[in-house]
Amino acid sequence: MNRFAACLMLMAVLAGCGRDRPWRATDISGAMPRLEFVMTRASDGASVTAKDYRGRVTILYFGYTNCPDVCPATLANLADMLRQLGRDADRVRVLFVTVDPNRDRLSILKKYAAAFAPQVDGLRGSDNALADLARRYRVAYSVKMQPTYQVMHSSAVFFFDREGRARLVTLSTDDTAGLAEDVKRLLD
Repeated sequence: MNRFAACLMLMAVLAGCGRDRPWRATDISGAMPRLEFVMTRASDGASVTAKDYRGRVTILYFGYTNCPDVCPATLANLADMLRQLGRDADRVRVLFVTVDPNRDRLSILKKYAAAFAPQVDGLRGSDNALADLARRYRVAYSVKMQPTYQVMHSSAVFFFDREGRARLVTLSTDDTAGLAEDVKRLLD
């Protein structure tokens, strides 16, 4: 085999390696159900379902607007990730589902979501719709009103491909560049 043929063969092997590069978030393909829900979108008061987000990479995060630290930090990181996507950010939606619908009225949720990025949709559902969606993705949350108002929720962030299939999950959004790369791959 001459050097030119050997070089071409090596280039072909190396080009194939890029397709199998690891995800930054954890790959959960096939382990979780497709995205399904019925909720109210805070920005316009419309009833929306998962079908309204088909064709876009959809990111699902549960939280609440009075959260002092984790929720705003997570959404700020996701907003930074969206900025890194440039024009592709319009092909992505972040769904911020409130676990505290007693306090998170649509007007509050609308303003909160809009403060991060135009691609962040605040969603509010009935108690049953919220419980069903949380149970579907094994997200724990609780709201205790006595003796003081306390809200607890899991910090998982789920990534769905353009067909609504669960593909990735992460507990940390600190690596915004890595998450942007993951989302780019999901968009392709």
